[in-house]
Amino acid sequence: MLNSPCWRTDTEGLSPEQFVTVGADKDAEAILRPHITYFQDAWRRLRQNKLSMFGLILLCILTVMVVLGPVISPYDYESVNPVIKNQPPSAEHWFGTDSLGRDYFARVWQGGRVSIIIGLTGAAISAVAGCIYGGLSAYFGGRVDTVMMRVVEILNSIPYLLVVILLSLMLDSKGIGTLLLAMTLTGWCSIARLVRAQMLQIRGSDYVLAARLLGVSPMKIVVQHLIPNTFSVIIVAVTFRIPSYIFGEAFLSYVGLGVQAPQTSWGALCSQAQVSLVFHPHLMFLPAAAIAMTMLAFTLLGDGLRDALDPRMRR
Repeated sequence: MLNSPCWRTDTEGLSPEQFVTVGADKDAEAILRPHITYFQDAWRRLRQNKLSMFGLILLCILTVMVVLGPVISPYDYESVNPVIKNQPPSAEHWFGTDSLGRDYFARVWQGGRVSIIIGLTGAAISAVAGCIYGGLSAYFGGRVDTVMMRVVEILNSIPYLLVVILLSLMLDSKGIGTLLLAMTLTGWCSIARLVRAQMLQIRGSDYVLAARLLGVSPMKIVVQHLIPNTFSVIIVAVTFRIPSYIFGEAFLSYVGLGVQAPQTSWGALCSQAQVSLVFHPHLMFLPAAAIAMTMLAFTLLGDGLRDALDPRMRR
């Protein structure tokens, strides 16, 4: 029946030029831009934030000076020479000298090493402890989550200044190790609460349920599945925690509970300079300016990372 003449279409005399494509774009399947990963796109958006890039450049400059400053200085930061004490900045001593005749340029950048190491190490310890604790609390939930969060609230209510004083008396030490222990003993609590809040939103996801059905241990689920999916939040939190640790170390060193001689830090330099502030203000201004610029750099960078790592702000 299909071969009958009534079912045939007369196509004689037709050519392809008589047919026009309507409603289709020749470049519909063309790639408009190359494929980029999540972190590549975050870096692209971070570069568009001028304030964040200023903070990143400022942080890089400070890091280079902290690393190379004591090396390029012709004087050792511990060398004492009472003959040249309290000299103003000059071509020989770029930042002048302190009350014991020590080169202040070398001491400022040597103190920056201690302050930044404490900030980075303290933030890293708090991030690891807070991620594991908050992840386990969110994973188990129920009564376990309630008890673990009550512990966090109790620890978070203890002033770290009191912890530093107690640890200094118990350990009979005021070194960098005691300072780090005291500051991180309760410093991880805020990150733990933040990580817990984020993981409560994703613990019911399909990939988490599949891992539980396959018999994966809770610690492995938290480390391999939950924490990587909150990585952007953790990065931003750590970036904001670093300046708080630097400022905390500076405050404790300023009141005499931080780094002790012969080591020095920006806070210790400010504490020593307060005696001669009226006559030699540059001894206070230089380490204080270094603290302010470091905190400003980390704050601007953290603010930019928060916007760049947020997928909801992607354009």
